Amino acid sequence: MMRFSTLLKHPADWMTGTAEGTGVVLTSRVRLARNLRLEPFPGWATKERRVSVLERVKPEVEALVEMKDGFSQELDGLTSLQKQVLVERHLISREQAARGEGSAAVVNRKQALCLMINEEDHLRMQAIRPGLALSEAYELVSGVDGKLEDSLEFAFDHELGYLSACPTNLGTGMRASAMLHLPGLVLSDQIGQVLQAVGKLQLAVRGFFGEGTESLGNLFQVSNQSTLGESEETIIRRLERVIGQVASHERNARLKLFEDDADMVFDRVGRAYGTLRHAYVIASKEALNLLSLLRLGAELEFFPAEAVRTCDSLLMEIQPAHLQLHSGKKLTPEQRDAIRAEIIRTRLQSLDPPDMNRKQADEEWETPPDTIADL
Repeated sequence: MMRFSTLLKHPADWMTGTAEGTGVVLTSRVRLARNLRLEPFPGWATKERRVSVLERVKPEVEALVEMKDGFSQELDGLTSLQKQVLVERHLISREQAARGEGSAAVVNRKQALCLMINEEDHLRMQAIRPGLALSEAYELVSGVDGKLEDSLEFAFDHELGYLSACPTNLGTGMRASAMLHLPGLVLSDQIGQVLQAVGKLQLAVRGFFGEGTESLGNLFQVSNQSTLGESEETIIRRLERVIGQVASHERNARLKLFEDDADMVFDRVGRAYGTLRHAYVIASKEALNLLSLLRLGAELEFFPAEAVRTCDSLLMEIQPAHLQLHSGKKLTPEQRDAIRAEIIRTRLQSLDPPDMNRKQADEEWETPPDTIADL
């Protein structure tokens, strides 16, 4: 099995911005909740029952061909810092990080698949892919689900579907979501209107780290709210359609901003570049928001295309736990802010100032409906 240090050395393809089609939709994720029949849910189970479930489930997960040479670790064998790094990489949830004995995380070598044992449910399986690829992510996690169902008997009711610790996951037990970068809609003050339209379609909009977190760096998660009464394919099809529509609005917002007030856009991107290139102290929130503008500049071709990849990998590297792991010691917030600034300065050292003349003039407008609700 892979060691924790090896896991960190090899970022997933969805973390690096190298895949095609990640200009607006950075990642797609599909998560399935499953529980064992006749076993109490983890929140109600005694420590002994949780450990018993772990001993039953973990070998089955590790034996999957998809998890060959992956990372497998019981949560009480990880430090709080290591657990936080996994949260920052979206490989485990904040709830899972708070668990100890009787819980585990198994991550495949490419970090595209992660299975949490004894989180809120006995099993939380997730697949993450770059870009708008919910069908691909579902296929990946569904394959693992099918194999495990052959060896583990899941709690299932013919009327309610898969049984879960939280009633909102009843039915398919599926949460599908995409992470979107929406600076054009934010800068043009259209974000509220678009998110309201998305909410009316029974979809949830959350921040960078999911439920209960704020949007940082103009990043938003859009996911399904209902899991009961519809098939997985129907939910994913609707979600892909709406997310594609939001992405279309975002691309048009960027073009319109540039067309209506190119100087303002160039100024915002230029100021972000100047601060990031020369700051010696920078807080996490400010850094994420400025990297968002730098990424927008790269998408508008003020910078070479590889600047997008730099921004995407920095998004992960400057998170608090990653910084402390990089330094090899616990840091005060002030020390983190100084090291964060140093890492950003170093990574952007060879990036030339933005050049507005690089921007291509032959961009084509898309023609989405007037509002997302028109879908």
